Amino acid sequence: MIIPEIPITGTTKLTALLGSPVSHSLSPLMHNCAFRHLGLDYAYLCFDVTEKELPQAVEGLKAVGIRGFNLTMPNKNRIMDLVDHISPVSRICRSINTVVNDDGVLTGTSTDGIGYMEALHDAGYDVTGEEITMMGGGGASTAICAQAALDGIRHIHIFVRPSSRFYQRTLELADTINRTTPCRASVYNHADLNSLRQALSRSRLLINGTPVGMAPDTGHSIIEDVSLFHENLIVSDLIYNPRKTRLMQLAESVGCSTFNGMYMLLYQGAESFRIWTGRDMPVDLIKANYFT
Repeated sequence: MIIPEIPITGTTKLTALLGSPVSHSLSPLMHNCAFRHLGLDYAYLCFDVTEKELPQAVEGLKAVGIRGFNLTMPNKNRIMDLVDHISPVSRICRSINTVVNDDGVLTGTSTDGIGYMEALHDAGYDVTGEEITMMGGGGASTAICAQAALDGIRHIHIFVRPSSRFYQRTLELADTINRTTPCRASVYNHADLNSLRQALSRSRLLINGTPVGMAPDTGHSIIEDVSLFHENLIVSDLIYNPRKTRLMQLAESVGCSTFNGMYMLLYQGAESFRIWTGRDMPVDLIKANYFT
């Protein structure tokens, strides 16, 4: 399908991604394709912005009237202190990946959990009422845990390094989930292999929410011991570059089903797109152009 070009004009609304690194991101391709297809006078760019640089970057983008922006590593938590309003799901997970600017008022939310659960359904899986295991406690991980708890997961096992800056926040997340939802959340030391083996034996789904295995360090896996897997386990990696991580390769070698983070990227982006524009992203078109 031929996508019409929409020229940049004096009225073009800016949207963007703030993170570091961002050069690998597919977000500009899919958002700009959707803007062109729908004839919307918007543009999406990537800016390499570190956590230290984020406050200054946000002030600058706010000053020039940006319509909205996404956050990726390492900025999903730091942005919490830089917005005016925070959505209920972001208050639970303490993470924001989408900000909308309404006349200088910044509202932050997380579409990561919605995007992941939609990607899970897209892959043909329903884990409602099941137990799952999450590796990592970063922004995307906590957002997914919060959404999974709201969507009917029975028990979430979360593995985080005690030395991680995310550890205390993960404990607080688990406490909030346990107090406010029917779901049970438990936090373990990342190095506790006995607990990991037990958690995975009861889990239907394993999610790698860490950057371990991401390009260019593709030779690593968050789990190397394939004896921890079982054939009914679905193994999901939020990484989409490479499209098949070492974790996924190891899991497939013992009969596990796998999928990567590409469709999570698509569906979380679709929700951000809706927030900024009030329109539905043409996801089938985006899939056909960039996700095959």
